[in-house]
Parts: sequence; C-alpha cells; structure tokens
Amino acid sequence: MNEPALPPLPERPAEEVARDAASAPGIAGVDDTGVPRLVGDLDDIGRGFLSALFDLTFTRFITRRLASVFYLVGLVAIGIAFIATFLWGLISGIGSLGWNLGGGIALILSTLIVVPVVAFLAVVVLRFVIESGVALVAIAENTERTAANTEHD
Repeated sequence: MNEPALPPLPERPAEEVARDAASAPGIAGVDDTGVPRLVGDLDDIGRGFLSALFDLTFTRFITRRLASVFYLVGLVAIGIAFIATFLWGLISGIGSLGWNLGGGIALILSTLIVVPVVAFLAVVVLRFVIESGVALVAIAENTERTAANTEHD
C-alpha cells in the first residue's frame, strides 16, 4: 500500500514569521498558524461605516461594504418573484384547463420553461451590475493610490 505523501514543512517557523510580521506595515500580528492578519481596508469593513456613509466629500467608498448585502437582498427578491410567478402560472394554467384545454397546457408549459430561465437571467444581470459597480470603485481606489504614490516634479 502506498502511503500518501506528507505536505512539506514551512520554510520558517511560526515564531519567526510572527517576529517579522510585528514590524511590517499593514499587518496587525500573526494568528496561531503563522499567517499574518491584515489591517486597513480589508480589516476595517465594519468600522467607520456611518462616517463613510455621511462623507459629503465622497473620499471613502461604501460600495464594497454593501455589495454582498445588495446581492443577498436581490437574490431574495428574485427568489420571491420566482416563487410567486411560478405558482401563479401553474395555478392559472390548471384553472384554465376546464374552459380552454390548449391555453391551460400552453400556460403550464410556458411557466415551467420561461419563469426559471428569466429568474436565472435576473440573477446573472444582478451579479453583473453589482460586480460592475465594485470594479468601478476598485478602479477609482487604485487610481487614487497610484496618484498618491506618483512623484510630482
């Protein structure tokens, strides 16, 4: 029987990494695995939200912080609309079978096909719009950092 190969040991012990990370800018220490914890934009996601929300100069962006919330709310809205439209289409189709057999069958089949496709496309469009907004903010932040780090002659 072949034994699985063990992963290689790290090049440096965790204590050494912790010592080096303590003096590095942008790092707030090391967890017990030796992985440095970041500080700054990633660490400050929950901090200063209200001050950023009411920043009249628009120097701080809240788009990245709210993107997941908007996506979740959008998914819930799409899910509710999907269930309501799907049930309405099936109930209406079944109800119309008695007086218009062809129309009822067409409504049921179109509900089974069209409603899931439209819901899927709505999720894709929602994701695209939110990703576009986040990418635009990332471009603005990176441009601001580049401008700040560019030497002025």
